[in-house]
Amino acid sequence: MIEPFDDIYFMKKALQEAEAAFDKGEIPVGAVIVIENKIIARGHNLTETLNDVTAHAEMQAITAAANFLGGKYLQNCTLYVTLEPCQMCAGALYWSQISNIVYGARDKERGCINMKTKLHPKTNVKGGVLEMETSEILKRFFIEKRNLN
Repeated sequence: MIEPFDDIYFMKKALQEAEAAFDKGEIPVGAVIVIENKIIARGHNLTETLNDVTAHAEMQAITAAANFLGGKYLQNCTLYVTLEPCQMCAGALYWSQISNIVYGARDKERGCINMKTKLHPKTNVKGGVLEMETSEILKRFFIEKRNLN
């Protein structure tokens, strides 16, 4: 039996958020947080719009999920994000005690893996979901940005 709500399904939803960021001229990273196959929070980068370096997709989604759940802990939740979280976002995810992180593309320079940022010991991490698609939107953004300058 095909599971309609799998990692690919939810990563496509995060990719829609990345497209929304792209359309606003933001670095195209998108995120959704899911519990029991239900999206409870969405977010995309808003650092330029809000003039706030902390307004990453994950931070927007964490805040929305905490508000939805009425508490700061995101146990039994899964974050789907199009780019591996940075050190700042990984720290917030640590404190949220999120159960699962699923990301698309690796960030080999600024991602939490290369930065050796610790996640909560009970957090499971899976990468590479729709990696080509999530990498492509980032490449397209930076190519367009270079061509404008």
